[in-house]
Amino acid sequence: MTRPVALYYRILKYQPENLATLAREFDLAELDSPAQDTPDLLSRVEVLFAPLGYQVDAAKIDACPRLKAIVSNTTGHPHIDVEHARRKGVFIACLKFAPEFLKRITPTAEHTWGLLLALTRNLVPAHRAALAGTWDRRPFGGRAMLSSMSLGIAGHGRLGGMVARYGAAFGMKVRYYDPYVEASAEGAERVATLEELVECSDVVSIHVPHEKETEGMFSAEVFARFRPGSWLVNTARGELVDWNALLAALESGRLAGAALDVFEDEFAPGFAGRFPAHPLLAYARRHDNLLLTPHIGGSTVDAWRLTEAHAIEMALAHLRSLHR
Repeated sequence: MTRPVALYYRILKYQPENLATLAREFDLAELDSPAQDTPDLLSRVEVLFAPLGYQVDAAKIDACPRLKAIVSNTTGHPHIDVEHARRKGVFIACLKFAPEFLKRITPTAEHTWGLLLALTRNLVPAHRAALAGTWDRRPFGGRAMLSSMSLGIAGHGRLGGMVARYGAAFGMKVRYYDPYVEASAEGAERVATLEELVECSDVVSIHVPHEKETEGMFSAEVFARFRPGSWLVNTARGELVDWNALLAALESGRLAGAALDVFEDEFAPGFAGRFPAHPLLAYARRHDNLLLTPHIGGSTVDAWRLTEAHAIEMALAHLRSLHR
């Protein structure tokens, strides 16, 4: 039986066992990135692997007349024109459509909690002081016990639910805002608006998917409603935040601090060259109350291995169904 032609980009950096699966199951073409696409190759592709930061838009889908599946081991698909793909009969093997599987994938929620602890307990400046030879606890005392603080969760889906459970385990009062979730299985209290959530929370954690309607939802108006001296943690998507307003909230003291695993335009071409000059990075270099990590929330080897394998299997299952 002829193997389907698949196009894989090396910037995806799949785990060795998953690369072996690709080599076994597909007639595999490999490029460094979509910047190296050619019309001839696209005309033959049946399965297309889709890295974040490169658009699989209507034009690219139309350039692949034999395309049967687009594969993305991500929990969102802002880089894929899903509606156009479906109109063309192309299957989307994206983890957003595998909710039961995703219940096993926990590292982003875990990283959220690590950032929350590091931020509220001054772990980074305390570590720097110790490295400099200073052993003095007093400058680094946290403002309050977590058990005496409230946690606000924006988006009470899979990850928001996990973080709600962690908050409850630490004795925090947990509230959430999500217009699509009527009640919390974790016992969190629902509030009616995002503004109400930020007004009553000591720590706000973002777990909202990136869609057109959620872009910039953390606006200047919302930041003005944050409880003075509260903290923000974002492990969701940079596009959800007005970054000028975030910087202003930090500089004014409205926010006591923020921890960010995501950044604005991080998947846009040329981001790596622009990042060193970003005003928020300049602020982080001068202050200890802004923690930045380079989108490592889901970055554990076992999670990479599992999510890549599942997305591949979703595509293979679809291809098998076409031949029944």
